[in-house]
Amino acid sequence: MSITLSEKAAEKIKGLLVGHNMPDTACLRVSVRGGGCEGFTYSLDVTDKPGPEDQTFISHDVPIVCDAKSYVSIKGTEIDYDDTLLKGGFVFINPNARTNCQCGSSFSK
Repeated sequence: MSITLSEKAAEKIKGLLVGHNMPDTACLRVSVRGGGCEGFTYSLDVTDKPGPEDQTFISHDVPIVCDAKSYVSIKGTEIDYDDTLLKGGFVFINPNARTNCQCGSSFSK
């Protein structure tokens, strides 16, 4: 199972990469960390290139990398982008989450 981006999220990521003059090898790093109101929180970052142990995916021409430990908790996740005033930002649709916090940035498994 891969980690995917909606078309809207992919366009937002592409714009950020171009806007920050990232190299062609740049990837979106998706990971999970302990914390948040539900126990685990999502993390998005940009990296110059994948690490040797990373899972690698392509979604709408955006390279995505994820470490093996995080992948167990977020495999099959789709990342969307919501640009409404009150809930703006990246939204994670994670089939592995048992519960999600109301803001959508943390989950339990």
